Amino acid sequence: MVTSDPTAPPPDGQGGDESRRARRDSLFLLAALSDESGLSHGNARVRNLSESGLMADCERRFNVGDRLVVTLRGIGDVGGEVAWVRENQIGMMFDHGVDPQAARKPVTNARPGDATHQVPAHLRPPPGPIRYRR
Repeated sequence: MVTSDPTAPPPDGQGGDESRRARRDSLFLLAALSDESGLSHGNARVRNLSESGLMADCERRFNVGDRLVVTLRGIGDVGGEVAWVRENQIGMMFDHGVDPQAARKPVTNARPGDATHQVPAHLRPPPGPIRYRR
């Protein structure tokens, strides 16, 4: 295993490379896993996300070298390869870089500046004049 690999776990009993840790974004994000043909392989809880990969807890076990597609909120489908496995936890290296901060942004269909962008429909007042009770 290459020590500069951002998805590699630190060796047992060691803290790992601090420069590697600085590039990772710790979060808890539910993601869907599938193979490249689109066959679902369950969900994963993404614990760390970087431009080049992720660490996740998976519902099923995978092998090093397995090709997967992970669907990340705010980013979309990203292909990659399982770099390491530790029980139900995997490290995955992406085929291309992603913006890890995009996974933290709220997902919405509204355009910025739209009046409905910030207020959900069930919290908006009904249309028409407002009547005050005395």
